[in-house]
Amino acid sequence: MPVDNIMRQSSFRQGLLQGVPIFIGYFPAAVAFGLLARNGGLDFPAVLLFSMTNFAGASQFLALNLTLTGSALYEIITGVLLVNLRYLLMSASLRPKLRCGLLLRGLAAFGNTDEVFAVASLRESYLEPRFMAGLEAVSYAGWISGTVTGYLFGAVLPGPVQAAVGGTLYALFAALLVPEVKRESRNLVVAGLAAAINCVMVYGAGLSIGWSFVVALIAAALFGAFYIPPSPEYREAL
Repeated sequence: MPVDNIMRQSSFRQGLLQGVPIFIGYFPAAVAFGLLARNGGLDFPAVLLFSMTNFAGASQFLALNLTLTGSALYEIITGVLLVNLRYLLMSASLRPKLRCGLLLRGLAAFGNTDEVFAVASLRESYLEPRFMAGLEAVSYAGWISGTVTGYLFGAVLPGPVQAAVGGTLYALFAALLVPEVKRESRNLVVAGLAAAINCVMVYGAGLSIGWSFVVALIAAALFGAFYIPPSPEYREAL
């Protein structure tokens, strides 16, 4: 077998192996998503298509929550877009390490999640397309298979467990917040401000849940941009 083929297979295998921990983390979260979607009355094809075309855990939970609370479509789209803007920076950061054509870069961008980015950014050499394919394929498989499992088989779980799944959204966002607070404690102030604005908009101003989230997110992000100086990683990505 030619040496080039061996190296390519090795790169793909490395990606698969490094993606296994991501699979393990994604599967239970996706099970919760599938179960919540089923309990919310969404049909299976829509839920499966949702996960297959979005592949964005936090924003999918957000979109599901806004959908179930009756938010308008434009509110859901705006909220999801704002939550996913971080992937713009992540993809820009990985771009210099990707040596491939536009189509493969687009596929890599589609599969670029927080956890995939964390693994890929730590790789010292350039990112081979086969490595990224292996890494993202197993991560994607974890999310899709978890969604299917949660929707089709989540009903067999005990009632209290199914009820507890409703708190998954808050646990997921807490899991995203804690590492950021450990890295920069002032992020907790920004998060607290967002929560306070959201409460005022919903309970004080009577704004819908969808728009209150959008207003709180934009206001807190603008405050954070001036309150917290850009990190060296951000400057380097620019």
